[in-house]
Amino acid sequence: MAANEGVNIDTDQPGYQAAGDDAVLPFQVDALDVRGRAVQLGPMLDSIFARHSYPAPVSALLGEMIVLTVLLGTSLKFEGKFIVQSQTDGPVSLLVVDFTSPDAIRAYARYDEQMLKTAIEEGRTSPPELLGKGMLGMTVDQGPHTQRYQGIVELDGHSLEEVAKQYFRQSEQIPTEIRLAAAEIFTPAENGAGSVQRWRAGGLIAQFLPEASEFMKMPDLHGGDGAPEEDSHIEDDSWQEARSLVGSISPDELTDPQISSERLLYRLFHESGVKAYDKIPVFDQCSCSREKVIAMIKGFPDEGREGSFKDDVVETVCEFCGTKYRITREDIG
Repeated sequence: MAANEGVNIDTDQPGYQAAGDDAVLPFQVDALDVRGRAVQLGPMLDSIFARHSYPAPVSALLGEMIVLTVLLGTSLKFEGKFIVQSQTDGPVSLLVVDFTSPDAIRAYARYDEQMLKTAIEEGRTSPPELLGKGMLGMTVDQGPHTQRYQGIVELDGHSLEEVAKQYFRQSEQIPTEIRLAAAEIFTPAENGAGSVQRWRAGGLIAQFLPEASEFMKMPDLHGGDGAPEEDSHIEDDSWQEARSLVGSISPDELTDPQISSERLLYRLFHESGVKAYDKIPVFDQCSCSREKVIAMIKGFPDEGREGSFKDDVVETVCEFCGTKYRITREDIG
């Protein structure tokens, strides 16, 4: 389809081709003044999780955070980064997902093994229970010569979906509905012996933007740490209908490999008519490099830089992708 030219979704049309995994599908429902994005992630998640061997509850939680970051990050209109990070007192104390425009994702999680083991034994593995209390930050970084903007919202026992919606309420007060899900999928092996375990995740964001000229708005990060505003005053029938439809999405629909983003959108909005735009592929791609590590070490104060060396070598590992770097004094110059 031509860039910026939406096409009506009709999954029964001959030649219908889904956006597929690891791709964001922008959409628009003119009759309801709704715009949004849907995404399904598959091989990319397997690639990220395989490097870290996370326990299943940690992978599921990080999967939801990756979906949230992809849905928001792909709406950036400039070169830069969009970073979502949680810091909490729960078994999973840190989640970091880093989106570099236009299409690169990297992510990792940090957790307390004993706390997690206890939580699993006691059946306390829902996202709010794994996160505990703390803060969720969303940061926009447009490069070294610009100011970084960050918005912060409290994590206080709610799901990532609820926290994200609260974030939008307390930023630009954009009426927003978000659905997130991640799960292990077991399929029969090709040789018929046993099954194959894979990870899948999916999500959808819908926003009520009747006055917006641009396709998608990002939250105003200046207002991210203000008092939450309830959107209950939004009485528009179109938005109430859209909220109801998005709220009907089950987690299984978001992770089922047989339900494409197009099929889900058609199921939700076919009566009103829904248009899809060019898909946006996303990739598991770390932004670390030897040059960046050297620059980081050079930026240390003299005393700190000297303390980093052991036998004239600094050895470091990227927490995102696991790449090991060995930097010598000669490299630092």
